[in-house]
Amino acid sequence: MENKNISIIVEREPYEKGGKSYFTYFIKGTLRGKDFRISVKPHDIGGYAVLDIVYAGASAAELVVTPFEINDEKSGRSVKGTTLSVVSYDENGESYECPITTSRKSDKALFKMLARSLGIEA
Repeated sequence: MENKNISIIVEREPYEKGGKSYFTYFIKGTLRGKDFRISVKPHDIGGYAVLDIVYAGASAAELVVTPFEINDEKSGRSVKGTTLSVVSYDENGESYECPITTSRKSDKALFKMLARSLGIEA
């Protein structure tokens, strides 16, 4: 299966805590007339440094949804899902990408609704 680029933007905005500046990452939109904000984050603390490289000072990057399927030969069971990443491109077309995940269960539920509304399996 190949990557599926979608017209979803992951934004970031700064906030301060304890005198230090950080960023929060999110997807926002409207579903069934209700505004939403899906909080996303890297898989580990080191991912924030990777996100700084991906964003390169910008406030938005593209979301990439990659479907996967894992087959267990012993049981014959199959697991399907998707992985999420943010990606940006430099002036030479070189891509910079970082895997992300939803922050909370409610964010995951919102993302599933958003994906379904866009015809994406999530």
